Amino acid sequence: MSELVLSEIIDHIMIITLNRPEARNAVNYETAVQLAKALDELDASPDIRVGILTGAAQTFSAGMDLKAFAKDGQRPYIENRGFGGMCERPPRKPVIAAVEGYALAGGFELALACDLIVASEEAKFGLPEVKRGIVPGAGGMLRLPVRIPYHLAMEIVLTGDMFDARRAHGLGLVNELTPKGQALEQALALARRIINNGPLAVQVAKQVISQSRDWPQDQMFDLQRPITAPVFASADAKEGATAFAEKRPPVWQGK
Repeated sequence: MSELVLSEIIDHIMIITLNRPEARNAVNYETAVQLAKALDELDASPDIRVGILTGAAQTFSAGMDLKAFAKDGQRPYIENRGFGGMCERPPRKPVIAAVEGYALAGGFELALACDLIVASEEAKFGLPEVKRGIVPGAGGMLRLPVRIPYHLAMEIVLTGDMFDARRAHGLGLVNELTPKGQALEQALALARRIINNGPLAVQVAKQVISQSRDWPQDQMFDLQRPITAPVFASADAKEGATAFAEKRPPVWQGK
């Protein structure tokens, strides 16, 4: 099987690269399988704390491989994980999307499944599925209205039109804008800010933020308590307080 997804580890950061430049990194079934495998490694390895998802050849992803879909109905979905092996079950650890070029359709939905987005000023986003007679069923219709106002989400989904990174940044979809070609570098800088912190605390913080959106207000602290209690009882919590008192950088164990 060819390497449709590349991965490398720098410090405690895993860079995962969609590697089908001849197809603008469109995702076919084999790519989804390899991406799911890389994300499993991200979550399983105690030495990796943050992931970065990007694309080869200065483009993020054009979404589902429509040629494969038209030819034999192939859809790049993994059971219980969804499109790309990620959209329905993102990893426990934080993932940053580093976007150059196009993040369209399923490519945009992969970015929406990430926790932060860094984008080149020349990047383009969009959910053009309705132009092809289908719908953005990998999270576009579910995540986008939570991130931006209802009417703007409707405009993006129902017109299928692209919009640029500056508009995405203005809407709060993109954390940081960079000059062309520097999205990955800036994503690495953002990841390094995250890995300075307690890894257990970071994972639990992501879990609470992602799960608590639909918690009833009168139950939310009761639901949060069993998730966060182990953090306060952890070795890292003691180390964080001790390091602060001793005016030194903490040495995290992730437990």
